[in-house]
Amino acid sequence: MEVILGKTAGFCPGVINAITKTEEILKNEDKKIYCLGELVHNRQVIQHLENMGLETIEKIDEVKNKEKVIIRAHGITKEVYEYAKNNNIKLVDLTCPKVLKIHKQAEALAEKGYFIILIAQKNHPEAIGTISFCGKFRKIIENIEEVPSIIKEINKSKKKKVAIISQTTFSMKKFEEICESLKENLEADVNLEIYNTICNATSLRQKETAQIAEEVEAMIIIGGKNSSNTKKLYEIAKESCPNTFLIETKDELDIKQMNKFNKIGIMAGASTPNASIEEVVEIFRT
Repeated sequence: MEVILGKTAGFCPGVINAITKTEEILKNEDKKIYCLGELVHNRQVIQHLENMGLETIEKIDEVKNKEKVIIRAHGITKEVYEYAKNNNIKLVDLTCPKVLKIHKQAEALAEKGYFIILIAQKNHPEAIGTISFCGKFRKIIENIEEVPSIIKEINKSKKKKVAIISQTTFSMKKFEEICESLKENLEADVNLEIYNTICNATSLRQKETAQIAEEVEAMIIIGGKNSSNTKKLYEIAKESCPNTFLIETKDELDIKQMNKFNKIGIMAGASTPNASIEEVVEIFRT
């Protein structure tokens, strides 16, 4: 059996930074350390950090004065920053630098009077955080079918300056389709500015996934089931390769089924540890 492992599989720089710094804090602190939401969307990574002493909380008001809270890679809302400041809660901000850059960009655009469209998965932590920096005139759009309603809102606002930004892990294909539809349907006197804020690592991983999927009989995508970027890799691979499987660990693989294929591809999401990838690859080496 021939196995093609994606070169871009596994941790992205933002995830490496968040995990490494969290491990350092847990090793050197004797006080309880909290993380607001899962640091990254991978159960194995979270379990590892919790074993080291990290406690995941869902709301900032679960912690008290002077306690330390880690901000996960996806980022948080503007309101959480304000709450922490007002309540003397120490934040260790491990938001991906590229996400933080989008927050600043969104604030600047809002101050200049733009209607901001965030192309993103609406319930994703990154999107929830980013939209809070987009001012009063803002909207999240996830699917091209929503374009007509967005156009109505823009017309109602009477804004003539519109800016588009994106979740860093959004599908490049869907982003381009939505942008094209908005360009075609906005009124002629509206100035539209498009900022492709999809992470370059995400774009490369999606592109490589598509290429490998076209060459193989079966595709294995490794990553958290709640990971947005991993799910998108699965969707991309399945377009070209019907025999595509999404797993978190090697234990979910049906080995008998996989042995029916002569050529398989393996790709992993941005929050998938190398150990999880190696365990899957090793199965096909024996």
